[in-house]
Amino acid sequence: MFLNYFNLAEEPFGVTPDPRFLYMGQQHREAMASLAYGTESNRGFLALIAKPGMGKTTLLYDYLEWLRGKTRTAYVFRTDCDSRELIRHILLDLGVDAPSNDLPAMHDSLNKILTEEMNRGRRFVLVIDEAQNLDEQTLESVRLLSNFETPWKKLMLIVIAGQPGLAEKLARPSLTQLRQRISMVMRIEPLNHEETSSYINHRLWVAGCESPSLFTAGARAAIAEYSEGIPRRINNICFNAMSLACALKQRTIERATVVEALADLDLDSLIEKPSAVTGAPKEGPIQVTSAPQRLTDNTRRWFQSWAPRVAVTAVLVLAAGTGVNKGEVPAPNTVEAIHNSAAQQLPAIQNLTKPEVESSSVKQQPGSIRVSRGQTLIQICVETLGRYDPQILAEVRNLNPRLGDPGHIRVGEQILMPSAPRSPVYDQTPASPKFSSLPQEVGKE
Repeated sequence: MFLNYFNLAEEPFGVTPDPRFLYMGQQHREAMASLAYGTESNRGFLALIAKPGMGKTTLLYDYLEWLRGKTRTAYVFRTDCDSRELIRHILLDLGVDAPSNDLPAMHDSLNKILTEEMNRGRRFVLVIDEAQNLDEQTLESVRLLSNFETPWKKLMLIVIAGQPGLAEKLARPSLTQLRQRISMVMRIEPLNHEETSSYINHRLWVAGCESPSLFTAGARAAIAEYSEGIPRRINNICFNAMSLACALKQRTIERATVVEALADLDLDSLIEKPSAVTGAPKEGPIQVTSAPQRLTDNTRRWFQSWAPRVAVTAVLVLAAGTGVNKGEVPAPNTVEAIHNSAAQQLPAIQNLTKPEVESSSVKQQPGSIRVSRGQTLIQICVETLGRYDPQILAEVRNLNPRLGDPGHIRVGEQILMPSAPRSPVYDQTPASPKFSSLPQEVGKE
């Protein structure tokens, strides 16, 4: 564990939704303010939509903490259930022993709790997380829960939170009544490069890190690029980069360390591609390589030089056979016409002997690369080709059929690389990233 190595009090990039580590970026602050305002206004139905890994559950925990002491709450996250099981989950979270199958009795118990809270002058808030898993019938049951009300006041505020699939369900015509009751919709968008750097600083600061320059500017740019601003991905990349830096006895985490950590997280290299499978398939057509690829250099040169002559001779013979009766000598003008016709066909025949131009975006003109100590396939691709993606990986595997696990290549191994235009990968590194509540980074790439 790297806690002692980096002098940290606790894990900065954990996987639990701890509200202490919640980074309140602009999107999170706006969502939290909308939740608070909708609660104070008693708007009935609120919805929170965010992609997976955006910190939605952590934000809900912070919202429930804000409600503590002044509002009775129920939090439900087990949403792979029907309407009856959903009501039972709500009562169990409230500490009520719910009947097993009596739905009217469970509704009566919930109505009694709501009435008691109203008489005490307190609100009741129901939060349903991962609501995208609920089917339409169960979502309709959630709508019916909002009917617990008096002529002048709603007895229950309902917050439904989920992934974009929830928005797709709410947009269906069959759920129009539920959609009309949702008075506020909050959304959380991915972090930009500056917010990603501030997010890393915040979590390091909460964990007790004294130096925000632990991650260099180049490392932060790589993390922002590959994580796409999703906090859960940022956590995974940072954790693996810190673990690798600890193993290598590095006090600062640079871009190369992040790139190597990303190679360890790459799942594409573990998926067998059809081109990497050895042996002929049991069924299906046999894949035949085109003739220009099978010919040796000497054979190709002979074919290209003599094939036009043979083809011209064949044209002359065929033309003579079709234009002159057997046993007759062709007239001079007939011979001249045949010769002209063959001359016109010669360019087209010569074009047939030229090798086909590959239509692939990466030309198969391999160059040999010898693997040095510490190199990875992703580093070689970035240094040689300027990028690393599934297309490049497929080209490399086609050129190297014996290549086993691309994530673990051997020192001294010869790897054939396709040729491609070189383009920089990390040109979006911010000149001077701003860090919230922490000194500006002074680390080097």
